[in-house]
Amino acid sequence: MAHFAQLDENSVVLQVIVVNNVELLNEENVESEAKGIAFCKSLYGLDTNWVQTSYSGSFRRLFAGVGFTYNETENIFIYPQPYLSWSLDNSFDWQPPTPKPTDGSWYWDEATLTWVEVEAK
Repeated sequence: MAHFAQLDENSVVLQVIVVNNVELLNEENVESEAKGIAFCKSLYGLDTNWVQTSYSGSFRRLFAGVGFTYNETENIFIYPQPYLSWSLDNSFDWQPPTPKPTDGSWYWDEATLTWVEVEAK
């Protein structure tokens, strides 16, 4: 089975659907992303935008999910931003303004922009 992500006008994933691999076969009997996109458009409308995603993450970095962003320049999917204060690093991972402490259990408090230690009970 193949998976395709529908993108909005800002390249944010709206939904991910499963497509039978037979729908991707071209005239040479080889799977084609373009054929899969055409199939998706036949179901959801010609004005929709689709990109294939890999369940195993073998291409486009991550398996797309609702709210993920497709970066066309890098040809990858990026997780949704967890907090407004976090920024993308050079590897396209979200990073907090200050590194998470390595000892104990911590959670990010966006209101104070700090890590707060989870108290043991």
